[in-house]
Amino acid sequence: MRDDEPLAANPRVTLRALSALHADGIGWALTLARGRRDEAEDVLQTTYLLICEGRARFDGRATLRTWLFGVIRNVARNRWRRGLLRLRFEVPATQAILDVPAEAAPPPVESAAISRMQVALAQLPARQREVLELVFHRDLTIEQAAQVQGISVGTARTHYERAKARLRREFGL
Repeated sequence: MRDDEPLAANPRVTLRALSALHADGIGWALTLARGRRDEAEDVLQTTYLLICEGRARFDGRATLRTWLFGVIRNVARNRWRRGLLRLRFEVPATQAILDVPAEAAPPPVESAAISRMQVALAQLPARQREVLELVFHRDLTIEQAAQVQGISVGTARTHYERAKARLRREFGL
């Protein structure tokens, strides 16, 4: 099979298209796995398996990127619910939350500023933190972030605005 041919079980998806989104996908999976690379890789592998088997089907209603992020989020959430990931309880607030692949990492910033931002983000409710991650670090629109999270655009906007206001008010960010 050539990488530009559609997948047999998912005819709107090609290996080339998935490969082009891999760095973004692993970055989002790392965020959901709170920086645990092995768990993020497991989430992404399960995601790819679901796509290749056709158990997660792309219907074209969203962009492939937005749909992929939604599948990754659902896989991570299902693993967490089953107790395979301990995302909410085992990670100290100061541990990296917005871990990204080395090739996509920004230039080094003063570590105190990074720690302060990580603590601030860790204290946000999960939906607020996720919408900020999707919009600011994954370059999705609020509408696309809403699709990924499975919530209405109005709800996503509310979480987005509340998160920004809280960061400004409580942390001076």
